Amino acid sequence: MPAAPYRSDHLRYNHPQARLRPAQGRVSKILQGGIPMSIILNRRSALLAGAGSALVLGAPALAQSRRRLTVATGGTGGVYFVYGGGLARVLSEKVPNTQVTAQVTGGSVDNINLVSAGDADVGFSTLDSVVDALAGTAAYAQGGKREVSVLAVLYDNVLHVVANPSLNSIADMKGKRIGVGSAGSSTEGWADRTLEAAGLNPRTDITRDNLGVAESANALSDGKIAGFFWGGGVPTAAVRDLAQGGRTPMKLLDSSKELVAIDKKYPGLYRLYTMQPNSYAGQTAAVPCIGVANVMVVNSKAPNALVTTILEGIFNNLTDVAGIHPEARRLTLQSAATKTAVAFHPAAEAFYKAKGVAM
Repeated sequence: MPAAPYRSDHLRYNHPQARLRPAQGRVSKILQGGIPMSIILNRRSALLAGAGSALVLGAPALAQSRRRLTVATGGTGGVYFVYGGGLARVLSEKVPNTQVTAQVTGGSVDNINLVSAGDADVGFSTLDSVVDALAGTAAYAQGGKREVSVLAVLYDNVLHVVANPSLNSIADMKGKRIGVGSAGSSTEGWADRTLEAAGLNPRTDITRDNLGVAESANALSDGKIAGFFWGGGVPTAAVRDLAQGGRTPMKLLDSSKELVAIDKKYPGLYRLYTMQPNSYAGQTAAVPCIGVANVMVVNSKAPNALVTTILEGIFNNLTDVAGIHPEARRLTLQSAATKTAVAFHPAAEAFYKAKGVAM
């Protein structure tokens, strides 16, 4: 998917030829200010939805004067979904003349593709997925390099290796049916790298199920899979619900051994994350896991003024942002500006420097 020229709000939302596309061909639910809205299927339904909004406001001119932004989030059982929906609500409430919509997607890969194509303004992603996108490799091998830049570093994504009681290590997954994340997602890529680090062939040594986190949790609860991988924040709602009330008991597996092998092949991207006791019901001991930074990305050609407006909306309202999810409490100016392997958008770098943050 070659990078498209960055599109203005007017072109994306009001031009007769504009349309909102479901992520990678799927129907994508839309949340407006964190509240479920209609499903956008095609140009006609998008235009009808826009017309309805104008009628509610009482004046088409007023509707068009509002800046409309889209945040690409993730699946409904994950932290991206909650965090993105909360940010949409905060920005819609706190930034004048701005309406922000949160879009349900398959996660990092969908989000980067949407942002790079100009079909979303902001997206959540893991850092390793951004690195792959900029290189045009792995899940981004078709279509060439994507054009995205970092807006802010958010929190650590944690590889949850969730299993039924019969599994004691990742190597024990050999011959089992395992959930490896949605097809083409960053979780799937992460799962494959971890299975390889455990000495398994991810294509032949397990029976793969491409399931999102909510589907994976349900499948393990029902005894349909022996385990699953999920890259997300702590706690993740679907894993929390499984731990509290699943029909099959679950355990979290240590992946620190696999991290050593992964770091040799992908140096500097992943790090050790210790999941504290009682992060999930029944988890009485700390669990060593693999972690990777989560970032918000924008199109590399996004206007400087737009980038600055988004960052001001977030950091002028950190108390509201902190109430979105436990992971959102970690966000500070200093943490957001943490140096990574990926360049910040120039306007984001200028914003942090103006706030006195060393870059």
